[in-house]
Amino acid sequence: MKILITGASSGLGSELARQYASPQNELILLARREEKLYSLRKELFEICKSVEIIVADVTDFATLQNKIKSIRSLDMVILNAGISLGMNGGVPSIEEFKKLYDVNILSNHAILEVLLPLFIKQKSATIVFISSLASLVSLPSSKVYSSSKRALNAYAEGIRYKYKKDGIKVITILPGFIKSELTDKNDFNMPFLLETSEGVAKIKNAIKAQKEFYAFPLRFYLIIRLFNLLPSFLREKIVNFLN
Repeated sequence: MKILITGASSGLGSELARQYASPQNELILLARREEKLYSLRKELFEICKSVEIIVADVTDFATLQNKIKSIRSLDMVILNAGISLGMNGGVPSIEEFKKLYDVNILSNHAILEVLLPLFIKQKSATIVFISSLASLVSLPSSKVYSSSKRALNAYAEGIRYKYKKDGIKVITILPGFIKSELTDKNDFNMPFLLETSEGVAKIKNAIKAQKEFYAFPLRFYLIIRLFNLLPSFLREKIVNFLN
């Protein structure tokens, strides 16, 4: 299987690469941090059928698209690249807001604008979107991140409906807290925090099972679902108390 993983230089991306590394798989690892990518390639080179790296900033859309145009065949893309602003309840600058949306939303479309014609021609492919449980509830301290991931869910849903007839499978993964550079900046208690390898193993299993929508940990997901069923005035009281 030939797999493209974005945001592959650290966190979930690098662990996904490690867990997909096998003599049967060809990996294409994309990220902006060249040194980390080369280090990961060296680590996995003897394990995989092949390991290719693409050094690109996903917010440089023109360069990004030019670099992935060289891909002639692909079985799966895992759209993992993402950033957050941390749990900051203030007003983010327009530059911060734009950068987060460029990474979390627009870069995914920039990639798929190139890959979807290939997938349609192949009549097969799997697209995996790495979203977040934060997409299901928007707290004041994570409003920009939550809104970007909620938009990602909607985008993924539309892609699923549009291209299912072309043999393209779309999987949306909503993890809770998993140890990574993204969560390292959080200075608060993170409920049900998972080790990176454990969280990625769950993601890999969900992809193998071809789950269209997978949210975990289950207890955390159910708590959020129950919270969203509460009357709005009660949800507001709880959010204000937590903040």
